[in-house]
Amino acid sequence: MEGRLTELDGLRERIKAAQGKIPCDTLVRNVQLVNVYTGVVTAAAIGIIGGHVVSITAEPPALEPRETVDGAGMYAIPGLIDAHCHIESTLLTPAALAEAILPHGTTTLLIDPMEIANVAGLDGLLAFMDGMDDLPYRVFIEVSSRVPTAPGLETTGGVLGLAETARLLDHPRAISLGELDPAKIETLSAAHLQKIIAAHRRGKIANGHAIGLSGAELDAYVAAGLADDHECVTYADLAARVERGMKVMIREGSSERNLDALVSGVVTHGLDTRNLMFCTDDKHPADIQREGHIDYNVNRAIELGVDPIAAIRMATLNTAEHFRLDHLIGSITPGRYADFILSPSIERIDPKYVFVGGKRVAVDGDLTVSLPPVRYPETLRRTVQLLRQPTPADFRIPTQGNRRRVRVLELIPDQIVNRAGEAELAVVDGALQPDLENDVLPIFCVERYGINGNIGRALIHGFGLNRGAIAGSVAHDHHNIMVVGTNPEDMHLAVAVVASAQGGFVVAAGGEIQARLPLPLCGLMSERRMAEVDTDLAAVRRAARDIGCSLRAPFMTLSFVSLPTVPDLGITDRGLIDVHGHKIVPLFIE
Repeated sequence: MEGRLTELDGLRERIKAAQGKIPCDTLVRNVQLVNVYTGVVTAAAIGIIGGHVVSITAEPPALEPRETVDGAGMYAIPGLIDAHCHIESTLLTPAALAEAILPHGTTTLLIDPMEIANVAGLDGLLAFMDGMDDLPYRVFIEVSSRVPTAPGLETTGGVLGLAETARLLDHPRAISLGELDPAKIETLSAAHLQKIIAAHRRGKIANGHAIGLSGAELDAYVAAGLADDHECVTYADLAARVERGMKVMIREGSSERNLDALVSGVVTHGLDTRNLMFCTDDKHPADIQREGHIDYNVNRAIELGVDPIAAIRMATLNTAEHFRLDHLIGSITPGRYADFILSPSIERIDPKYVFVGGKRVAVDGDLTVSLPPVRYPETLRRTVQLLRQPTPADFRIPTQGNRRRVRVLELIPDQIVNRAGEAELAVVDGALQPDLENDVLPIFCVERYGINGNIGRALIHGFGLNRGAIAGSVAHDHHNIMVVGTNPEDMHLAVAVVASAQGGFVVAAGGEIQARLPLPLCGLMSERRMAEVDTDLAAVRRAARDIGCSLRAPFMTLSFVSLPTVPDLGITDRGLIDVHGHKIVPLFIE
C-alpha cells in the first residue's frame, strides 16, 4: 500500500506542476525541442519534476523552478535506446558500462541476458539483475527464451524451462520474450512455442532471430508470433520482414556490421523508417569509445541519406512504441521520464549534456554521476570448473592416412553468418595438420562446467594466424572455452590460462602468454572500470594482430563461430554443427 501511495503522490505532483500550482524541480530553458511525434523542431523549455517531463512550452512557468539550466539553443533529443543487446558482451558490469554508453546519449538498454542465464541459470540471472535500480540509466529485460540455445547440441551451465521463463516474464523489468531462433519454430518445439504463448498472454511481444529465412519458412516464422528481427544482412532480408509486418532492428556491433548495407537500401528504395530501429547486439567498449554507441548508428544513417528526425525516431520512439514503453520513454513529452540529450546539431548528434530522470549524468563526454558499488555472489566468480585438465594431445585431431578431406567453417568478414566449405589437409604422425598458407586452422571447444569434459573440434578459415593461438571463454551461447591456433602446445597453454583466471581472453605464442584480459564474472565480464578493461582488450587485440590475425574484432568473431543457430556451421563442445540440419556432422568427408 505504501508503494502505491508513493506512486499516487508522484502522479499528483506531476499534475500540479503541469498546472503551474507547484514549482518544477528543474527547468531546461532555451532549447530546440525535437518532437518525434510531429517531426517538428520548436523552441521550448522543458519542465521537470520527480524525474518526469511535465511541460514543453516556451513560456516561462508561473512559479520559479528550483533549478534552471540554460540549454544554450541546443537541440533537445530524446534519450537513445538500444533495442537489443547482450550486456555481457560489453565485457563490463552494468555499472561500469555507464561510462561507455551515457556520454554517447544512450539512456536505455533493452537487454537479453541469455549469456548469464546459460552460464548460471535462474538464480545467477536474478543475482545479476539485483542492483539495476541504482544504475544511472534504464535497463529492461528481454527474457531469454533459449537457455540452452540448442538442446542436445551443446552443454550449458544453466537451463530456463517454461516455469522459469514465466517467472521472469512477470518481473517488473520484463518487456518481451527474448530472441527465438528458427529451429524452434521449424521443429514445432512445444517447450518454446509455449513460451511465446506465455509472453503474449502477458501482453508482451516475442523477439525474433530470423537469420537466413525467406519465403514459406519466413511466413511460418512470422505466423508463430515473432515480432521483429535483428539478423538482416541484406536489404532484401529487411524488406521481406517489413512486408510481413515485422519490425527490423538495424544492427551495428563489433563484428556484425550490417548498418551500411541496410540503410543504403532503405534510402535507395524510399522505405518508410517507422518500422525500423537500431541495436548493437554485441559491442566491445573499446569500439564504443572509438566510434560511438547508438549515436553512431543515428549519425551514420544520416550520412547515408536518412532524414535526421527519422533517424532519431529509429533510435527513440520507434523502439519505445514497439516494446510498448512509449508511455515511459522515447520522447520528450509530458508524463515521460526526463531522459534526453542536448546536442548542438541534429545533422550529427554530439551529446554535450545527457539527462536521465532530469539529472545531468554526462557532460562533454564525461560521466558526472558516481557508479553504484558492484556486489555479486562468489558463485558467479567460480563458473569455470573443468572436469579434467586438458593436455596438448587434446588439441590434436587424430586420423589415418596421408591426406584427408574435411569440412571447414569459412568466416565472412564483418558478418555473423559463415559459409560451409571444404579443404584437403595433410596428415603427419597420425594427426591432421593446419594449412597456414591457405589459412585453414584447427579450432576446439572445451566444456567448462565440469559436466562431461567434452572437447569439440573443427577447422576454420579466416583467422589468418601464422603462429600461436587465441582463446576465450565468451562463446555464444553456451560459453564454453574456444581456442583456435597453429599448434597444440600454444592452444593448450591458452586454454589453461583462461581456465585458471576463471575466464577471459588470452593470446599465446612460442610457449608464452603474449597478452590476457581476465573476465572472472561468469567467465564473461570484468568487475574493473572501463579504462582498465579497454587497456587489456587493446593488448589482446594487438597481440592477436602480431600473430597474423587481421580481423577487426577477433575475440568477438571467436565467440560467434560457436553458435549452433547461425548458418552455416557452428562448433560446440559436442562437435561440428550443421545449423540448417540441426545436427552434429562429421569433421571428415569420406
